[in-house]
Amino acid sequence: MAKNLTGTLQIVTANRLRDGQVVFLTRSGEWTSDIARAAVARDEAAAQRLLAIGTVAAAESRIVEPYLTAVREDGDSVVPVSLRERIRAQGLTFAAISADATRYL
Repeated sequence: MAKNLTGTLQIVTANRLRDGQVVFLTRSGEWTSDIARAAVARDEAAAQRLLAIGTVAAAESRIVEPYLTAVREDGDSVVPVSLRERIRAQGLTFAAISADATRYL
């Protein structure tokens, strides 16, 4: 499923099934929570190849619902175009909620 195709550069993102962590597909076909290691597709054909790898990982129940998202390069960094994806990549929302939730246990 392609959610955000606005941009030339794209990466594949998903959530790891085991723990819900936001993950990104690397050039070696592994999944990482570090967006800096994400494989960047520079054209539509490359994006579709990466998404196909994600689709296989979803079928193997390693990740949930992989999709393409547009990114831009900022020096050596990869930065998602959309605010939603920047928040997912930083993990700030989850960390803040989980830290707050533990106070009530």
